[in-house]
Amino acid sequence: DGAWERRDFDRWVALEPDRPVIHVNWFEADAYCRWAHRRLPSEAEWEAAASAELTADGSLAAVKRRFPWGDQPPDPTRANLDWRAMGCIDVGALPDGDSAFGCRQMIGNVWEWTSSVFEPFPGFEVDPYKEYSEPWFATRKVMRGGCWTTRTRLIRTNYRNFQTPDRRDVLTGFRTCALL
Repeated sequence: DGAWERRDFDRWVALEPDRPVIHVNWFEADAYCRWAHRRLPSEAEWEAAASAELTADGSLAAVKRRFPWGDQPPDPTRANLDWRAMGCIDVGALPDGDSAFGCRQMIGNVWEWTSSVFEPFPGFEVDPYKEYSEPWFATRKVMRGGCWTTRTRLIRTNYRNFQTPDRRDVLTGFRTCALL
């Protein structure tokens, strides 16, 4: 009937207008941002929006939150994880999981592309399983936040993932920031 649909496992369903975009590669996310006069957040900006705690005077506290909502572990009222919803949920859902800045769903639902190249953090030390990250430095883009299939026991605000920027087969979307 001319309406948009999407594939949901073995069936076609009406496209939900408030679901996050998913299966988008980094180049497509970046192109959208340029079109919309926006930008992808850097990895550091993403983490600050997800984990920073504000002090009484409005400055950033020295201690970061383990999760956007605080230090309590994820549960179904705060994050879409562990295959519970069998897919993405609306972007306005789960207000109990908001960060101190009011950012919703910083953890779960979809991985989020950042503008950052995958590099070691200051103080990085090679893990005994060095083939996991070191060979990919400078060749991948960073994704943050986990997605609906991510296991609760793995996730936290500083959890990072990385893929080549051309990948759209991963459960990745994006959020935007104002231009500086």
